[in-house]
Amino acid sequence: MKTTTLLLICLAFLGCAKTSQKPEETTQENRPNIVLIMGDDIGFSDISCYGGEIPTPNLDQLASQGIRFSQFYNMAKCETTRTVMHTGLYQGNDQAINFAQLLRDAGYYTAQSGKEHFKNWVPEHCYAKNVMDQSFTFWATNEFFIPPGGEFERPFILNGDTLKASEIPFKGKEFYKTDVITDYAIKYLEEAKQKEKPFLLYLPYHAAHYPLQAPEEEIAKFRGKYKKGWDKIRKERFERIKTLGLIPEQARLSPPEGNINKFRGHKKDNLEIRGKIPLYRPWETLSEEEQDELDLEMSVFAAMVHRMDKNIGRVIQWLEENDKRENTLILYLSDNGSCPYDSNKDFDHPPGTPDSYRTLSAAWANAGNTPFRYFKQYGHEGGSHTHLIANWPSVIKEKGVISDQPGHLVDFYPTFLEAAGVQYPENYKGKSTLPLHGTSLMPIFKGETRTPPKQIISGFTERFRMYRKGDWKIVNLNGEGWELYHLAKDPTELNNLAPTNPEKLKELLESYEAWKLEVES
Repeated sequence: MKTTTLLLICLAFLGCAKTSQKPEETTQENRPNIVLIMGDDIGFSDISCYGGEIPTPNLDQLASQGIRFSQFYNMAKCETTRTVMHTGLYQGNDQAINFAQLLRDAGYYTAQSGKEHFKNWVPEHCYAKNVMDQSFTFWATNEFFIPPGGEFERPFILNGDTLKASEIPFKGKEFYKTDVITDYAIKYLEEAKQKEKPFLLYLPYHAAHYPLQAPEEEIAKFRGKYKKGWDKIRKERFERIKTLGLIPEQARLSPPEGNINKFRGHKKDNLEIRGKIPLYRPWETLSEEEQDELDLEMSVFAAMVHRMDKNIGRVIQWLEENDKRENTLILYLSDNGSCPYDSNKDFDHPPGTPDSYRTLSAAWANAGNTPFRYFKQYGHEGGSHTHLIANWPSVIKEKGVISDQPGHLVDFYPTFLEAAGVQYPENYKGKSTLPLHGTSLMPIFKGETRTPPKQIISGFTERFRMYRKGDWKIVNLNGEGWELYHLAKDPTELNNLAPTNPEKLKELLESYEAWKLEVES
């Protein structure tokens, strides 16, 4: 009797031990898929689930079923953001490893379709052609339609080989880059399915970076809706952002900026036209003709964002139809704030068409970055503060959450490794590795409180550097001097405390210099 009882107890114990064996622990069988989607030069409030009027129903669905971050940061510029995100390092060298390589080594099918752009220090072994099983990329910037001349400014690259425009397949009546990027992405998803592997799909769209080009039928949806002007658009977005709870109630809308184009000049032609592009002017002071031209400009931008959202919907649909949705982590963010810089190549063609090469005016970019100050490149919130949506049905249980826990895209690297059950190596291919600068976001995904980052860095070069420690932030304004803000009380950076609190400024500057010395040593 005693033996039977003891046996039953042992069996019960073993059963309990088996069922309690870290149910969320990653195994070869339950490793999640990862889909990382990046918009380009899309401001904090340019998508509708962050207060914008541009319809983005697929991103809205991801947000309503997942987490929206209200305090998340990028590196304020295309190549710096991508560099830090892929290497997990604010600054590194040839010891850096792309996270995609480690996932690939662990049995993931890795694929990239879209933009590639890195800082010079990033070693070539981190490039897509060397870390992705399949890659369809272009470097930095090129057109959305095939140009009238028949070739792109910078060519597309397929697994390291240059493609001519005529060699790129497309569906429908015309080539449109956002659609083609998605075509390749879905092709790669099909290959991952056939290989029966978990997958990493990196999908860096170029929308809505210049040149402003979009299909006519998309532009038509928005034509006339922006004649209310940037002043009213900013106020409406600000109210929606507050209603959504994406910014504290005490936050104030930043005032329209003056001439902000201090860093990047423009060509010396068409000076009368170019002189207006970086300026804020009250909408009601513009002529009807100019208002109509600017309505078209913003309509094209909105069309680009909307078309991107449609294509994101295609990816989501594939995941659902192939029973991959439940255990797929989807992240969406932008690489930096909206772009105000005059990179127009001519003014003979209106924005939108294949023969045009036009950019967004600063006042519209200012609306995109509502409620913050400044723009792409700046360490101020308008350049460095991104929207981030995280969606992962099997892990993120509470839906529609807005998290105010601060984070940075440097945290993606350790997050992906933890999600996939992959260890970061101390040595890799004969070289010691550099310690990662971020920490995993997994606690936030699981509804827990994460230990806040020790520091957050952003801004393009030292001229625009931002350093955040807790709620305090210092930021350099175009090399003209450091400003100091307390973000909990002043999230839109309207009250520079540097003149009245020099002790805190000195404390943060010393902390930043110590951090920089540690990273660069």
